[in-house]
Amino acid sequence: MADRFPPDIDMETPSVARMYDYLLGGKDNFEVDRKACDVLLAQVPEFLTLSHQNRAFLTRAVEYAASQGIDQFLDLGAGLPTADNTHQVAQRISPGARVLYVDNDPIVIAHGRALLAGGRGAAFLMADVSHGVEPILTAPLTHDLLDTDRPLGVMLVSMLHCIPDSADPFGMVAGLMERMAPGSFLIYSHIVSDDPGAAAWVTDKMLSFGTPWGRVRSPKEAAVAFEGLDRVSAWADDRDEEPRAVDCASWRHPEIAPRTRPGDLTVKLWEYSGVAVKR
Repeated sequence: MADRFPPDIDMETPSVARMYDYLLGGKDNFEVDRKACDVLLAQVPEFLTLSHQNRAFLTRAVEYAASQGIDQFLDLGAGLPTADNTHQVAQRISPGARVLYVDNDPIVIAHGRALLAGGRGAAFLMADVSHGVEPILTAPLTHDLLDTDRPLGVMLVSMLHCIPDSADPFGMVAGLMERMAPGSFLIYSHIVSDDPGAAAWVTDKMLSFGTPWGRVRSPKEAAVAFEGLDRVSAWADDRDEEPRAVDCASWRHPEIAPRTRPGDLTVKLWEYSGVAVKR
């Protein structure tokens, strides 16, 4: 299988993108990624369901943003291509929609570019968000594909928990959204826990793998990403209520009422999720 991947790939250290691929049932992962996931699942089995729920949230959120007129997206920490990628979801609603995927994993970039070969309206840029957004926003590829003077959808889906506090992830979000045009959307999810022990265990375990990682944060900590933005309703029918961030499984789900955490109190880990608009 190794000959399917770019040369000089670290096959001894688990990658978040490849671990996520494994949890989603993909095949672009190594034994080290599968073993790391199995260690996590033995203690926190909800990781498997959570990954699928978060992917479904991404689809609903992009559909919503596109239905509101957003026709360009900046997908940060995009991960390995899978079913219903951002550009495919957006282009079903707006055929001319454009998407720039950004990731720091060379396997993601190689597979993404292969997927898009001959296609239009989407591209992959290799960059590390933890090093700042300026190199991303000023890259020639960004200027070729996106018009940052117009509203766009900024996607930080299941990514910010990979960035350590020392890199000031929420300062990065604030600075990024400040650069965006009014009317831009933030599509956001973050692994959280209301159990400090569970949060610390997952964080310590991820770091023990040698995988670049931030930490599992509390819902209150994760909420900082929305400061200064107007959250949209979490109800699929847009009912009049105070917009709030919710468990990703319930955000604008047609059959599940929005909930702030999973209903099963034994579940200690979930994705804090929501969509907000810059006015």
